[in-house]
Amino acid sequence: MRIRLGYVAIALNLDKVTSSSTLTYSRYLKMDEENRLKKLKEVTYSNIEALEKILRYNIENNIHFYRMTSNFIPLATHPDVMWDYLKYFKKDLEYIGKLIKDNNLRVDAHPDQFNVINSDKESVVENTLRTLNMQVDLFEAMNYEDGKMVIHIGGAKGGKNIASDRFIYNLKKFPQRITNRLILENDDKTFNAEEVLKICKQTKLPMVLDVHHHNCNSCEEDIKSLLPKVFSTWEEEKLPPKIHFSSPREFENDRKHADFIDAKKFLEFIYKAKESVNKDFDVMLEAKKKDITLNTLVKDLKHITKDIKFIDNSTFEI
Repeated sequence: MRIRLGYVAIALNLDKVTSSSTLTYSRYLKMDEENRLKKLKEVTYSNIEALEKILRYNIENNIHFYRMTSNFIPLATHPDVMWDYLKYFKKDLEYIGKLIKDNNLRVDAHPDQFNVINSDKESVVENTLRTLNMQVDLFEAMNYEDGKMVIHIGGAKGGKNIASDRFIYNLKKFPQRITNRLILENDDKTFNAEEVLKICKQTKLPMVLDVHHHNCNSCEEDIKSLLPKVFSTWEEEKLPPKIHFSSPREFENDRKHADFIDAKKFLEFIYKAKESVNKDFDVMLEAKKKDITLNTLVKDLKHITKDIKFIDNSTFEI
C-alpha cells in the first residue's frame, strides 16, 4: 500500500510567497477604469508567479500532492467585475498546467464554505455555480483534465433528508463540466460520512473521507468499515482515492485544526487502512503549518515506526 502526503496552498518554507494575494472590491471601486485593470493584472500575475514557485518547490522536494488556493484570481467571480483574465493569462496558465503534468503532480481545489449547492436561496446556488465554473475554467486553461474540486453537501434546512434531496435536485442543473470534477466530503457538524456516502451513490460522485470530521461528527460505522465503501466510489476515477487528515487543536474532537499532525494517531489510521482496504491512496494534511507539518510528520513517523518504508520525501509504503 503506497501513500502520498500533500499540503494546502501555502509553502511556509518559501518566505513571503503567496498565490492568494487579493484585491478587495471596495479598493477596486476607488480606482479609475485604467488602474482597475492594471491592478487586477498585477495581482493575478503575482499569484501565478507564486504558484509556479510553490510547484517548483514541491517538485524539488518530491511532494506530489497539493491543493491550490481558492483565491487565485482576484474578483473573478464578483458579479460586478468578472473580468476576462484568460485574455491576458491563458499562456501563463497553460505553462502552469504543463508544469503540473510533466512532473506528475496531483493538484486539486476546495472552494470555500460560501459555496453551497443545496442552499434554498437561489442567489447562493447561482454564486456557487459561478465559482465552480470559474475553477473549471482555470483547470481547462491549464489543460489539466485531472483537476478536481472538493465540496461539502451544505446545510440541513428543512431536515437532512430534504436538504439531501435539494442537493441532488440542484446538482442536476449544474453542467457536466462541473459535476465531472466534483468530490463530496463529510463535514464536522452536519452531514456525516454515511450520509455523504448515500448521496455519492445516488449522484455517482467520488467521496473524500475527512477523518477529523468523522471523529467530530461520527456515524454508526467506524473507519475500518467505512473505508471500503468510500474507496468504492473511486472505481471509475483515474486517480487513487484521497483522504483528509488533521488533528484537533486543543482537545479531543476540537473542530479547529492543529498546527501539526499527531503522528501516533495518523499511524493508527494507516494501520486501519492497511487492514481494511490495502490500496494506494493520497492524504491531504489539513494543518496550520502546511508543508512544515508534512516534513515534521515524516520525521516523526520515521522515529516511531519501522513498519513503513519511505520512497521519497512525501511517499511511503506499508
